[in-house]
This record gives sequence, C-alpha cells and structure tokens, in this order.
Amino acid sequence: MNSFLATWIESGWSSGAKDIIIYSLVTILFVVGFIGTFLPVLPGNILILIGALLYYFTSGMESSGLAWQGLVLIGVVTVISLILDSLSGVLGAKYFGSSRWGILGAILGTIIGLFFGLPGLIIGPITGVFLFEILIARQEPKKAGKSTVGTVVGGIVAIIVRVIAALLIEPVPRLWPDTRLT
Repeated sequence: MNSFLATWIESGWSSGAKDIIIYSLVTILFVVGFIGTFLPVLPGNILILIGALLYYFTSGMESSGLAWQGLVLIGVVTVISLILDSLSGVLGAKYFGSSRWGILGAILGTIIGLFFGLPGLIIGPITGVFLFEILIARQEPKKAGKSTVGTVVGGIVAIIVRVIAALLIEPVPRLWPDTRLT
C-alpha cells in the first residue's frame, strides 16, 4: 500500500527522476544531519529523522524496506539525544561543583549565545557560568573556573551523545532490516 505522498510523487515524475530526487534529498539530510551532530547550530539528529521519514513515505511504506518499529526507534533515540543534549552543559557544571547561580549563568549564556551563531553557542554558556559564579555567587576564580570546566566537559559529552545517536539512526535505508512482526 502506497502512501499519499508516494502516490503524488509517482504521478508527476518518471521513476528514475523520482529515485534520484528522493535519494539525493535523503542523502543530503543524512550528511548534513551527521555534520550537525558536531555543530550545535544544526539540528543533526532531527535532520536524520526527517530523512528517514522522507524516504519511508516517498518510497511507499511497504516498498521502502523500513518497518514502522524502526521509525519509532529512530524517533525515540532522537528525543533522548535532544533531552541529553540540552541538559549536558548544565549537568556538567553541576557535577563540577557549580552553584545555582552558575547553572543559571550557563542557561542564560546559552540563550544569549544563540544570537551569535556557533561561536556564541560555545562561548555563551562558558562565559555565563564563569561570570555568574564570580559576580553573583561570589566564588573564588579557581572554583568558578572548575565550574566552567564542567560546562565544557558537558558540551563535549553532548557531542559524543549526538554522534552515537546519529550512528544508531543513520544506516542507509535500503540496508535497514525489516523488523516487522510476522
């Protein structure tokens, strides 16, 4: 049974053109998504999920070779990676002894950093933790520096989690096993 999207695409394009367009878009989404796992400015795992969904619905659900259980698993892994990603810097700062003020500084630094692109997303939380620890929590520079290191470690852990999640959800669609229950 073909989906509406697959039927619509098949009606307007030749089979070869349709395949080239679909495979090109899916490949671009997968490649840009994987690059996005390293760059916080790109929603890497979300792009990979979109690529999988695009392939599934444009190829026809049955003929895509993907099972709906696989798509659900990809969605769950994506959500888990997003949650861990958003908490990693804050948890890293807390683990390394940051005060509540330092954690608030990390959150505000992240929000402000969004407006300055990739450098802002890296420097914002680090600066926020350090400044809030020094100026508001009245911590010694050494302790504030330790909290800042925690933010950096949390950011590195976030990148590792995103890469692992991307590797779990990004196999070539034709190679994904059909895990439907029979």
